[in-house]
Amino acid sequence: MRKAILALAAATVSAKVLYKETFDSHWEDRWVNAGDGKFALSAGDFYGDAEADKGLQTSQDARFYQISSKFDEFSNKDKDLVISFSVKHGQKIDCGGGYMKFTPAGLDQEKFNGDSEYNIMFGPDICGATKKVHVILNYKGKNVLINKNIPAETDQLTHFYTLILKPDNTYEVQVDGKKKESGNLKEDFDFLKAKEIKDPEVSKPEDWVDQAMIDDPEDVKPEGYDDIPEQIADPDAEKPDDWDDEDDGEWEAPQIDNPEYNGPWSAKRIDNPDYKGAWVHPMVANPEYEDDDTIYSFDSFGAVGIDIWQVKSGTIFDNLIVADNLEEVEAFIKEVDNKEAEKKMFDEKDAAKKEEEEKARKEAEAARAAEEDDEYDEDEDDEEDDEEYKEEL
Repeated sequence: MRKAILALAAATVSAKVLYKETFDSHWEDRWVNAGDGKFALSAGDFYGDAEADKGLQTSQDARFYQISSKFDEFSNKDKDLVISFSVKHGQKIDCGGGYMKFTPAGLDQEKFNGDSEYNIMFGPDICGATKKVHVILNYKGKNVLINKNIPAETDQLTHFYTLILKPDNTYEVQVDGKKKESGNLKEDFDFLKAKEIKDPEVSKPEDWVDQAMIDDPEDVKPEGYDDIPEQIADPDAEKPDDWDDEDDGEWEAPQIDNPEYNGPWSAKRIDNPDYKGAWVHPMVANPEYEDDDTIYSFDSFGAVGIDIWQVKSGTIFDNLIVADNLEEVEAFIKEVDNKEAEKKMFDEKDAAKKEEEEKARKEAEAARAAEEDDEYDEDEDDEEDDEEYKEEL
């Protein structure tokens, strides 16, 4: 028991926060902007704490946002890697990214853009019908997307997105501390070539019959079947009394569907007596397959960046942390999480807005009603004047 306690204590001591950013008033000393979109320090229109909830906010519509920050180089080899940050789409986003990129050391921050090399791209992306959490890992120079769809949050509140990579090549994606997806990197990403391939030396035999049903050879099309028209003249139609053949032309009864028409003829289908079943191509080991137990691992991390396009600005990035254990990240999120107070303020503002809109609606209706009354009174006065004028005449 004592050994277990000592081991736990040692693991806690070795736990390390590799990077942390909560965006204070000196954030520009640590971040380099390379895009045409400007960032601002803001907590948005609703928040839990006016100062603590300030983050990096996109401030201009229809812009590319490309900004980055460097940190001490590290590798996640043989260690857990946990990345987490919060995103708030306070503008009720219609199209724009909310993800971050984590790059190797040596990033040229002045030229940071969509072509810059990265190890991991992670976070929400919302545009039209696309509402998902991106998980993209670079493997041997190729950016590989996860094969699963992870839904992103679409409301206007703050949400924490967390990615966990482990040395056993497993991963987990959390949103607000709850697991949304998990699995094995080898199974859920196309990093490796297939273990098995179709045997190139084998092909389907020419006499293989894989047609389960055939036309009944004894079923013959009835004589005169094709002579039945699809439409006929309506037998109940009568020439209108006011129809003039000279002016209107020769009258013809309108066409209607022929109740005796049965459509194009086709033979009855029966089981194929020669059917052998679906042919299955034999599989063989893929000579190009190479296993890799280090997919999770990157030799170098040295910077983090935001590289997104937004049609409607207002997204706030905050509470960024990179660590080698989940406990550190969970403790950090608990410390900075003000979602409940933020939700309360949002609900109060939303209720006040709806109340103002309802008040404005009622005032507009009252104004229209008063205007209609005035017009009615004017009409009555005009009628009275007309009567008096007639009497004078």
